[in-house]
Amino acid sequence: MDKVVASAHEAVADITSGSRLSVGGFGLCGIPSVLIDAVLMSGVTDLEAVSNNCGVDDWGLGRLLMEKRLRRMVSSYVGENKEFARQYLSGELEVELTPQGTLAERMRAGGSGIAAFFTVTGAGTQVAEGGLPWRYDAEGNVVVASPAKQTQTFETAEGPKEFVLEEAITADFGLVRAWRGDRHGNLVYRDSARNFNPLAAMCARVTIAEVEELVEPGELDPNQVHTPGVFVQRVVALTPEQAADKRIEKRTVRPRVGS
Repeated sequence: MDKVVASAHEAVADITSGSRLSVGGFGLCGIPSVLIDAVLMSGVTDLEAVSNNCGVDDWGLGRLLMEKRLRRMVSSYVGENKEFARQYLSGELEVELTPQGTLAERMRAGGSGIAAFFTVTGAGTQVAEGGLPWRYDAEGNVVVASPAKQTQTFETAEGPKEFVLEEAITADFGLVRAWRGDRHGNLVYRDSARNFNPLAAMCARVTIAEVEELVEPGELDPNQVHTPGVFVQRVVALTPEQAADKRIEKRTVRPRVGS
């Protein structure tokens, strides 16, 4: 039951080139930065990452991107990463853009054993009709586009509506970051870091969690556990320095009163 491993490098040692990773975090909040660095140092390539976004140029998944380790991204937002945009538009990276709520539900469904679900999001758009550019070539031509999806009309309280069938997402490995965790893999996230981390943990076959504070079994209030240990296979305890190393994506300030 003790799932603690000695280091992040040991925890990611069996991630192989070509693996699909589900990665927690939102922007730079709650991202498993230590595990991402360990993956980078392991030398694996040709990775597919499922995450809300791709970090920034020099932090988070952006570090894997800068070293050309990512082959494909499934995400909903890419606006803060210039290298991401460059690789996508130049044909170096395949990108499946997905509505944010749909991405979250696809990951949750994958962890719940649900193969697919219908959602109204995307109905009547290219999300359903297909044709969204997934990959360009070096000349800017679309070489891979999204396929058309099954649609069906359902009766709702507002009348009949068209819904889109979305398939669940599962991953080979999940990388998440928690505020507190115990040796059994039970995890608690803090504030807005409780974003895509529970979903990334659920949908992976092997989930690795880096925790800022490791506690003993029984110290966590069961009512406060966000990710039960059944979804977590490995736990990495961060050093105080690693836990404190957090970035702010955009610092917004206002003038001091009276200045």
